[in-house]
Amino acid sequence: MSDKLKVGVIGCGNISQIYFTASKAFRVLDVAACADLNMEAAKAKAQEHGLNAVSVDELLADKSIDIVLNLTTPLAHTLVNLKVLEAGKHVYLEKPLAVEREDGRKVLDLAKRKGLRVGCAPDTFLGAGQQTCRKIVDDSWIGTPVAGTAFMMCGGHESWHPNPGFYYLKGGGPMLDMGPYYLTALVNMLGPVKRVCSSAKLSFKTRTCTCKPRFGEVLPVQTPTHITGVADFASGASVSITMSFDVKAHAHSNIEIYGSAGSMIVPDPNTFGGSVKVKRPGDQDWKEFSHSHIYPENTRSLGLADMAAAIIEGRPHRCSGDLAFHVLDVMQAFLESSERGSHIEIGSTCARPEPMTMGLLHGQV
Repeated sequence: MSDKLKVGVIGCGNISQIYFTASKAFRVLDVAACADLNMEAAKAKAQEHGLNAVSVDELLADKSIDIVLNLTTPLAHTLVNLKVLEAGKHVYLEKPLAVEREDGRKVLDLAKRKGLRVGCAPDTFLGAGQQTCRKIVDDSWIGTPVAGTAFMMCGGHESWHPNPGFYYLKGGGPMLDMGPYYLTALVNMLGPVKRVCSSAKLSFKTRTCTCKPRFGEVLPVQTPTHITGVADFASGASVSITMSFDVKAHAHSNIEIYGSAGSMIVPDPNTFGGSVKVKRPGDQDWKEFSHSHIYPENTRSLGLADMAAAIIEGRPHRCSGDLAFHVLDVMQAFLESSERGSHIEIGSTCARPEPMTMGLLHGQV
């Protein structure tokens, strides 16, 4: 097998730019072509990054493409994933894996039958900040984790995103949009979730865009925009979690983990770096830990590179379909718990991803 795999991209929207840029650092990736239903968007990215702009059907028919990077909107994920797998190619996609459990299962089942890989963002937990936190937990610097908090609260995306409408439709909302970053980070540190309980509400029936491309446009809201609850982990830790598009300002840490021998402030899981702080009994102040791993910068495509390397090396990849499905299962359970007024037992599970290797050079995985 070659020492690099050829990648084709479907979806040339807002998130694609960082993938096109960051992927160039990884010698295991050869991003060769891009496609989009909007051919002009594909041509623009192709010209900027030295790629071939092709139709979706042409990309899927290209036998030289090993992996398809699916950067379409969430409601299109499943259809594109299934087409990619049917074409005999591995697929790596932006989060979430799907908007419904059944769709996620279809994708994973087809991949298993075909002997293909499914990888899914977020890969931020592979970065310097989250991997340092993982090492602190694994090395028992804060003892046994017993509890924690996770807050993602903002006023919504209509103030900055050029096309924010889908964030407020089915498959959007703060839980499915931002929940993957927080839940994946927590599973990386604490392991799989056992059960959840929650309260969810749709606070405003419409949103008004203030971003320049769509200023004044009124957006319908069809999904809960404030979800708060508790996730009980199989390891014994219980974490209070709030995901909201309804909060204009707050002063909470993104994530804190409380252990039997100390506490840890975890950086924003939507980034690769960030400040990691620990306080143990006897410490007067929080102590900042230097990063134990590389990739503190925005390195979206790190998970894609790890999957490509894993295919070549014959090992499991870290941003696995099983991990992404478990996170999807948990997110859906948060929404269902509020509707039912009861705890929801999580039917899926997954292994904690292997920690990243220490001492890597930039471009290695």
